[in-house]
Amino acid sequence: MQKHYTSIRVRYAETDQMGVVYHGNYAQFFEIGRTEWLRSLGATYKYMEKTGIMLPVISLSCNFKKSALYDDELTITTILKKIPSVKIEFDYEITNQNNELICTGNSVLAFINSQTKKPTRCPDYILGKLAPLKDQTNK
Repeated sequence: MQKHYTSIRVRYAETDQMGVVYHGNYAQFFEIGRTEWLRSLGATYKYMEKTGIMLPVISLSCNFKKSALYDDELTITTILKKIPSVKIEFDYEITNQNNELICTGNSVLAFINSQTKKPTRCPDYILGKLAPLKDQTNK
């Protein structure tokens, strides 16, 4: 569906003694991809929280293909799976500067009303930005 690309450089603090990215950091890399995907739509987590929406992760998976190393330049490709409802789902691909696939992943997040702590539908300010994509998929 819609793809967004974010570049980051692996910092020393993100690696183990062998200079390999610690596996727990990939969840943070996925989060960077998601927040930049949202920002590209003109929305931010800060704005969502201000308007009473929380977006917790309810499912996360990662499949490692190759090690990322200290000082590698990584590209996080964040792919929206489908138009969101009360959940939003993303696929991820992370490649290095040589365009080698480092890992793939998936996350599912739920839109939660911060007052009631109950699921709610995706905000209209996000759906409105995705309307052209919906029209393309219905053709």
